[in-house]
Amino acid sequence: MAVPALQQPSYLLANLKADWTNKPLLQRCHELCKIIDDYPAKDLHAIFPWLVESVFGSLDGILTGLNLRFLQARAAEYNIAMDFLDPSGPMMKLVYKLQAEEYKYEFPVSYLPGPIKLSIQAGVLPDCPLFHNKIQFPMSGLLFLNPFEYYMFNFASSLLAPKNYPPGQHVSCSDSAYFVLVDTYLKYFLPTEGNVPPSPFSDTRGTVASPAPRSPSVPYVGKGGYSTGLLKRHITHQPSVNADPAAQEIWRSETLLQVFVEMWLHHYSLEMYQKLQSPQVKEPFTPTEEHVLVVRLLVKHLHAFSSSLKPETISSSPSAHSHSSPLEELKRVVVQRFVQQKLYVFLQHCFGHWPLDASFRAILETWLSYIQPWRYTGEKNTQADGQNRTVPDKWASFVQENLLMYTKLFQVFLNRAMRTDLVNAKNALMIFRVAKVFVQPNLSDMIQKGEQLFLEPEHAILQRQNRVFLTPSHGGSFLSSRQPMGTDSVFKVKSHVYSLEGQDCQYHLMFGPDLRKTVLKLIQIIAQARQTAKRISDHSTEMAANNSFLSWFGVGSLDHNNTFSGGEMDDLGEGVKKTHEFLDKALDYLCQIFRLNAGQLSQLIVNVASVDNEGASKLPDCIPSENGLVLTDLGRLQIINGLRRFEIEYQGDPELQPIRSYENAFLVRLLFQISTFMNARLGDHMEALCSRQDLLGRLGRHYLSSTSVVEQRRKSPVTRQMRERPQRVRLSLRVLASYRTLLVLLLLYMLFALLSFGVLSSTGLVLIVSFLYELLLNFFNEKLKTQ
Repeated sequence: MAVPALQQPSYLLANLKADWTNKPLLQRCHELCKIIDDYPAKDLHAIFPWLVESVFGSLDGILTGLNLRFLQARAAEYNIAMDFLDPSGPMMKLVYKLQAEEYKYEFPVSYLPGPIKLSIQAGVLPDCPLFHNKIQFPMSGLLFLNPFEYYMFNFASSLLAPKNYPPGQHVSCSDSAYFVLVDTYLKYFLPTEGNVPPSPFSDTRGTVASPAPRSPSVPYVGKGGYSTGLLKRHITHQPSVNADPAAQEIWRSETLLQVFVEMWLHHYSLEMYQKLQSPQVKEPFTPTEEHVLVVRLLVKHLHAFSSSLKPETISSSPSAHSHSSPLEELKRVVVQRFVQQKLYVFLQHCFGHWPLDASFRAILETWLSYIQPWRYTGEKNTQADGQNRTVPDKWASFVQENLLMYTKLFQVFLNRAMRTDLVNAKNALMIFRVAKVFVQPNLSDMIQKGEQLFLEPEHAILQRQNRVFLTPSHGGSFLSSRQPMGTDSVFKVKSHVYSLEGQDCQYHLMFGPDLRKTVLKLIQIIAQARQTAKRISDHSTEMAANNSFLSWFGVGSLDHNNTFSGGEMDDLGEGVKKTHEFLDKALDYLCQIFRLNAGQLSQLIVNVASVDNEGASKLPDCIPSENGLVLTDLGRLQIINGLRRFEIEYQGDPELQPIRSYENAFLVRLLFQISTFMNARLGDHMEALCSRQDLLGRLGRHYLSSTSVVEQRRKSPVTRQMRERPQRVRLSLRVLASYRTLLVLLLLYMLFALLSFGVLSSTGLVLIVSFLYELLLNFFNEKLKTQ
């Protein structure tokens, strides 16, 4: 594309729009790189909003842009897009070029998360300094952002836009360009080693403009009437040419972090959570599994970022903090100050509202990642098994200051687990994962110590005059000077619990008697699930034997209600094997966590086994009603965990069952007409034959009655009318419509043809062989019944 020196911005934008849909991505990016290098900021200012939308898509999801959430590494455009959007790439160079001129861009308030949007619309400035001095009064419904903020807001919002994947395409979220780009930005702007790299562009003054200082005349007021920076040395001024490079660039790290946390986590207000802690509460926002996976990526990186704090900074005196670099200060407070509260409410909501299926694994792993910061320190541990890896003592303060993340969410998970089908290997794996984390040596002791600190009487901290329990979002600060270790630990734990659960909360001890009863109940359910898995395993083995090569030729029984194919039974057997392994280890870990001895566990399992054997053939717990049997709460729990089940079978006329996939539809209909005609003409004779007590009578009842169906129906909750309905004697030819039967007949006729038998003689031989087989089968059945 030519670059005339006097071309107006409007023409530049028009040409870019025209070329965007007609040229390949590589050529578009190459021309954009040249434009960003050659044009001044005043010309680039007009194309910036359009370019951001063309890359990330529109906020409403109608325009997909480059569709980064779908773009995979195997795609040809992947590397082109990643190079263009790299933190040191052309797009970010454009951002810095515009940043130097202090341009502002509009972002609709309506696309902010619910609590932030409602706060702004109510005239209350949100707690996060990110929104300070960005709202005009009277309210226009818009945020006015600098270029870097505008870019990051759109980037973060594109995760929340409705998916627009090509039909029939299924991609891995963790392999998408968006996921990789989030990881790249986190590592670049929140580095675990060194400082944030300086921006690749500098204006004539040699500096990059940071956000403008907060105006003292902002018409909005924050909650509680305060206004505070994130850090003691929060950079809100224009840095000078001689300023420390780290001090110049730290605002980008803060901005990126605040945008990600606010846009991805702040969808549920703390006030609403404290008032309405019920799974029945409906919230307008439901995160996707992809959203949760990105949140987990953020949590893992922030732990690594925080753990990279220099040891001398950790152990130094309070006065030494004022001499540490801004990036080191950010590392010291990043998890507690930015993430803890919003992530807790986010996870609490997901625990209560997420479907009871295997997709909950994404939520679970996000939680487990947060409560194990020691996994992301970069330190190598020679111990392979997680249950044998001792949690270092230095993490005791983290456990205490995040006590609810361990205890309250563990209790919510237990209640959820008891409503989950634990026979499913994926659900059993989640029980195993949680138990494996909490069984780590030292962790239980740290949690108990935190609970003891919370239960200390109030007089232990009364010496702190004029102090109340405040969180950073309500006027407190994790950056305030340190208190004496003992009372300070008590204060931090109480502050943490009260700030999230309210001053009148009723805290339930994780190692108290009430939760211990819940754990014992869960252990019983796990043991019952193991028994059920064993029955399923035995049944699948039996079915596999019945469906062997010989039974395929008709030696075995034909079960019309069997829905498992050979491959499915193999998968089922493998899943049951995994279920056994996961549940066995989960039982062992739970006993270690809550100090249950082997005798208690054995007694529980024996009780479960005896009850299970007694009630193996029983229906789920029901109560009779006018409309038949109605499940009780116990019955629902039994079905969910696979402890009891109804034998769901076709209860109508066997001849009128839906046509199966292994049957020929034409033959089913034709043979039904023939058998109906014969039953109508010969019904009396068939009744007389079946009423005889000799061999012919038994053969007649075998071929013309459906006694096996009657016996099976006794296992189902049928109505009295069904049970009392008389069974008619009739001939059924439907078995001849089965493809398997037809193939067996074809093979027999071919065999007899090779032996030089004609069609009529072959038919006679087939009838004789079938008669003799059924005669022998009937004889042995009678013998078994008499024994």
